[in-house]
Amino acid sequence: MPPNRILQEITAVGWRLEAMDLKISDLSTASTSIWADIARFQVTVMDQRLMTVEDRIATMPAQDTELREKITDLEDRSRRDNVHFFGIPDLKEGSDVKAFLKNFLSELAGLDFSPPLEFQRAHRIGPLHKATSERLHPIIAYFLCYEQARQVISVARSQGPYSLEGHEIRVAADFSRVTNEKRKAFLALRPQLRKVDIKFGIFESARRCLTYAARCRPASWFHPLLLILLLP
Repeated sequence: MPPNRILQEITAVGWRLEAMDLKISDLSTASTSIWADIARFQVTVMDQRLMTVEDRIATMPAQDTELREKITDLEDRSRRDNVHFFGIPDLKEGSDVKAFLKNFLSELAGLDFSPPLEFQRAHRIGPLHKATSERLHPIIAYFLCYEQARQVISVARSQGPYSLEGHEIRVAADFSRVTNEKRKAFLALRPQLRKVDIKFGIFESARRCLTYAARCRPASWFHPLLLILLLP
């Protein structure tokens, strides 16, 4: 093959190699762009997922509060038929707490029940294996009739504590621990509310109420700053 021909072939091979280099460079650029797009897409997807998770987390405190309030409400409702009796000396009831309470409320306290008073169960709270007649473990009774349980509490509130052989017998409704804490916290404000002539009350499940502008409003209706201004 003539030298010129060989030189032409070599030159043609060089051109082809340059063309291949350009194509490889283009492919590399395209590949880099694709990987960059993939990375941006992944970041976008991760950001969206993170935002979704953050949104869900942001709603969890409110959901937790709502669930706790529902659980507390359910617990309070399950305790509505219970009544606590405080001040009855241990062993005074003998072996039958139900019969003792029936006699105490119907005969000694003079309450009239219709239908006849019945308990599903009644017992002392706390261990009694070392009990003496001087100790005062409270009695809790589960009334079969809700109205009778309310009657026992209502009479004690209106006429004062019951009495048994010189012992003052107090009664109280049964609430969950959360509700009892709310009631105690609210009742601590009673003296201050009386000083500024604000009527108040506690309804079932510790729903607190203050009277303002001749209307009974829930305590949550009042801004905390307003209460600070009202209460000395």
